[in-house]
Amino acid sequence: METKRQSKNPLDLVWIVLFLFGTNFFYGQHTISGKVTNEKGRAIAGANVYLDGTYDGASTEQNGDFSFETIELGTKTLVISSLEYETLEVAVAVSNYKNQVFKLRESVNSLDAVVITAGTMESGDKARVSVLKPLDIVTTAGSVGNIIAALQTLPGTQNVAEDGRLFVRGGEASETQTYVDGIRVSQPYGASVQNLPTRGRFSPFLFSGMSFSTGGYSAEYGEALSSVLLLETQDKPDQNKTELAVMTVGLGLGNTQKWEKSSLSVNASYINLQPYIALVPQNIEWNKPYQSIAGETVYRYHFTNGIVKLYAAYDNSILDINQKNVNFAQPIHVSLLNNNLYINASYKGNFGTGWQLTTGLSYGYNKNQQQFNNVENDNDENAAHLKLKLRKNISNRFKLSFGSDYFITQFSEDTSFVNSLALKNRYNANIAAFFTEGEVLFSKKLAAKVGFRISNNDLLNETTLAPRISVAYKPSRKGQFALAYGDFSQSPVAEYIKYSKYHQFESEKAQHYILNYLYTKPGQTLRAEAYYKKYSNLVQYDTQDIQYNSGFTNNGSGYAKGLDLFWRDSNLIKNLEYWISYSYIDSERNYKNFPTMATPSFIANHSVSVVTKYFITDWKSQIGFTNSFSSGRPYNNPNEAQFMNGKTKSYNSLSFNWAYLLTTQKILYFSVSNILGAQNVFGYDYAKNPEANGLYNRQAVTPTADRFFFVGFFWTISKNKNDNQLKNL
Repeated sequence: METKRQSKNPLDLVWIVLFLFGTNFFYGQHTISGKVTNEKGRAIAGANVYLDGTYDGASTEQNGDFSFETIELGTKTLVISSLEYETLEVAVAVSNYKNQVFKLRESVNSLDAVVITAGTMESGDKARVSVLKPLDIVTTAGSVGNIIAALQTLPGTQNVAEDGRLFVRGGEASETQTYVDGIRVSQPYGASVQNLPTRGRFSPFLFSGMSFSTGGYSAEYGEALSSVLLLETQDKPDQNKTELAVMTVGLGLGNTQKWEKSSLSVNASYINLQPYIALVPQNIEWNKPYQSIAGETVYRYHFTNGIVKLYAAYDNSILDINQKNVNFAQPIHVSLLNNNLYINASYKGNFGTGWQLTTGLSYGYNKNQQQFNNVENDNDENAAHLKLKLRKNISNRFKLSFGSDYFITQFSEDTSFVNSLALKNRYNANIAAFFTEGEVLFSKKLAAKVGFRISNNDLLNETTLAPRISVAYKPSRKGQFALAYGDFSQSPVAEYIKYSKYHQFESEKAQHYILNYLYTKPGQTLRAEAYYKKYSNLVQYDTQDIQYNSGFTNNGSGYAKGLDLFWRDSNLIKNLEYWISYSYIDSERNYKNFPTMATPSFIANHSVSVVTKYFITDWKSQIGFTNSFSSGRPYNNPNEAQFMNGKTKSYNSLSFNWAYLLTTQKILYFSVSNILGAQNVFGYDYAKNPEANGLYNRQAVTPTADRFFFVGFFWTISKNKNDNQLKNL
């Protein structure tokens, strides 16, 4: 029997392989096709479509269609991605998936996405919409390095120049709270006496950003009826450097050391107005001009997923004057010695999947030793704040935050009179609060933030619930609208509740309603905001002065309504930046010892600020002008029948500054406030008792000097020869 031989031709094997491959190619290949649109059904061109883990895919055409072949089998993940849209992942059976329609949702994390801005103005590198830049806060003419003075050029603030603190939208200065790295500062202003303006305690040297809310702010913050000011210390300095300052009012020294994971910044200053006052005439009689020794420091340590900051500030100040008083024939002797310490420790970091932890604590100690003729008054306050906050990114469209904080305040005051008994007042208050807030991003055009805050005050024996809500809608890439509502409560100030052993107080309350419009494009910002505030539970008393036997109630009420406008532009003229702010307010209160509803003396119906900054390259200079105007403020003239019927003349002040670069790191700086020497009057103090003719005498409340001049030399020493202190001026 003959046996058939197997073929030895190698071409036979090639044909077999090609046959098997072709069979698989033609019979195992599948087509995936479809169309990609947005949620409104409009085609998306250029979207990437592919099977996860393979090279099989395509890009969509102008009409949104796509089609590609694959030899994959079974169920695979189809990925569709496009700029400005959220990535979509769909499980598909590759053997039968054709002509499907996929709708992509707009990304809520794009740069032009909606941002909730009602009531809030921000600055700093992290701000999505920045009304002011960090440099602006301290290079504004007339501010002289005072953060508070720079903020007073923004809409919504009142220029109460004889006080110096922040008065916001019909609220007193005590209604604004200040936070450093999310932790409250109990005493944010330097010590002063009546009708002498104070300054913010913090120099701009250590801060990189700011958020200033004029209303409707987050449920995270409490104990503030009108406003919160959030200051953020620098996360990471750029280099090692030393900064020196020689000024007409004192000396300054700063140093920063940077290591691989940590850094330390120290800033110290000595202020003595004696040489300045000897040269510039004053409207008051100084026995010992204002002097202070102050210092700040920040230590930072970076972990893999977080950062720890330790902040400390100390201030010792003294002044002694003979101050005219309409109730006395001779000036009264007024002296003040103040010691203030503030310590703050905070941690912020990420852990787990999408979790963020923010926690910290602060301690503040403030002691005043005051003397008014033969009356001595000593008071001290110990205040602490503990805080814990958690934030979870549930998804790109929903973020949840919640936490708690605890405020501890211990206050004591001793007042002694010559040939009389001493008075002692004490109070201890503990406030425990819980807050939660959810931020929902429905699309990149619509967002909402809803939350509430519940707090318990053991001194007042009271629990309050405060809901907050904000909604923002962005109809175009450059403009957006926002609405905000919130309930706010605050303990009465120490001036009242130090008498809590005689009277039972309640928290003062306010409701905020805000409508905001924001328009932004490169180099230009327009902000318009209308608001209404309703006050309730305000403290009233029935005596001429506040005293322990006054009849206190919480029956006071009031309102504030108005319009704030802000325009900033850097496109009009090369090297010129300017902004214009305007505020209109209508506000009345029936509180304190007011006999009827009336406008308080710190409110001007109209306020305008114009700020300019111009860079002259050939002169190596920056010059700036600030003009502040406000209409007359009301005052009560007891010689007239109608309460608060008087009105001061309008306030106007034009200020100028000039920074000249001697070298890249050496700056000569000059500024003068109220160049034109306007004779501004802030109000009038009337005698408590009438003369024999039945009339009450008065004296005008005026600035301590017609103008303020400032000259300084600032030198930065660093390896980077381009760094200087322009940002600190």
